[in-house]
Amino acid sequence: MRIFVTGGAGYIGSVCVEELLNARHQVCVYDNLSEGHRQAVDPRATFIEGDLSDRPFLFQTMERLRPDAVMHFAASAIVSDSMINPGKYFRNNVGNGVNLLEACVQSGVSKFIFSSTCAIFGMPSKVPIHEELPKQPVNPYGESKLMFERALEWVSRINKLTYVCLRYFNAAGASQRYGEHHWQETHLIPNVLKVALKLKPHVDVYGADYPTKDGTCIRDYVHILDLAQAHMLALECDQSDVFNLGSGTGYSVLQIIETARQITGHSIPVVAKPPRPGDPPRLIADSRKIRKALGWEPRYDNIEAIIESAWNWQRAHPKGYR
Repeated sequence: MRIFVTGGAGYIGSVCVEELLNARHQVCVYDNLSEGHRQAVDPRATFIEGDLSDRPFLFQTMERLRPDAVMHFAASAIVSDSMINPGKYFRNNVGNGVNLLEACVQSGVSKFIFSSTCAIFGMPSKVPIHEELPKQPVNPYGESKLMFERALEWVSRINKLTYVCLRYFNAAGASQRYGEHHWQETHLIPNVLKVALKLKPHVDVYGADYPTKDGTCIRDYVHILDLAQAHMLALECDQSDVFNLGSGTGYSVLQIIETARQITGHSIPVVAKPPRPGDPPRLIADSRKIRKALGWEPRYDNIEAIIESAWNWQRAHPKGYR
C-alpha cells in the first residue's frame, strides 16, 4: 500500500515508518520538523517537509500522491503545555487535523489511522479502562484529541473513509535504529535514563501519597514496536472502529525507577515533588477488544524488555538525534 504518514519524523511515527517499510509498504513522511528530527526518518521513505496548516501545499501534495491510507501522528502532545497554551492544541490537533481530513476526501483516501490517547478518558471511573467508558478529558490536550475523534467519525459517515482510532497509553522503548528524543522531555522512562547517563542529576517523582501500593502513580507501558504492529493490523480493518492500546499491566513510578536501576547499574537518585494537578492514580488499558478483533498480541510484554530497549538506544544516542 501507499501510506502517507504525518509526523513520521517523531518518536512514534519514525518507528511505525520503519516497520511499514519492513513490511514492503511505500511510505511518504510529511512533517514540519517542529518536534521531529530529519535523522529519524528512515532513508527508504520519501520525505516531504510540510505543515498541515498550509492547506494549498497539503492538498496539492495529497492530490499528487493519492495514497491508499493515511497514518496521522502529527500533534502537540504535552499535557502541561496544553494547560498554558490551549489555543495551540486546538489549532494543531483539531484545525490542522481537519485540513488533513479534507485533503484525504479530495484525494480519495480510503483508510485513516489516527494516533489518539487515553487522555480522552480524564479521571476514569473504572480501571482497567475499556473503550466505552465515559470520555471526560481534564486538559486541552485530551479534549483536542477527543474533538478530532468526533470530527473523524462525522467525516467518515459522510464520505467513503474507513478510520481506526488507536488510543495509546504510555508508548515506550525503542527499535534498534529509532528511539525517543523530544525537545521537551516529559516522559518518565527517558528522563530516568538521562539520570543513568549523568545528563541529569536526579529524577523528579511527582506525588507519593496516591492510593497505590507504594504511593506513586501507576501507568500502563506498551513497547513502541508492539504499538507499530497494531498500526499495521489496523490497515486491514474493513470497517471503522476504536481500540485502546496498552499492555494491560500497570507499573508504578518507583517500580520503573527500580527496574531502570537494575538494568543500567546506576543508582538514579530521586527527588520528591508535589503531585501534579489532574494526575490520575492509575491508568491501565483494557486491550481485549483489539486482541480479539485484530489478533494483536504484544511481543515485548514486560517492563524489563521495554526499558532495556530504551537504554540500549539512549546509550548509543546520549544526545538523541543532535
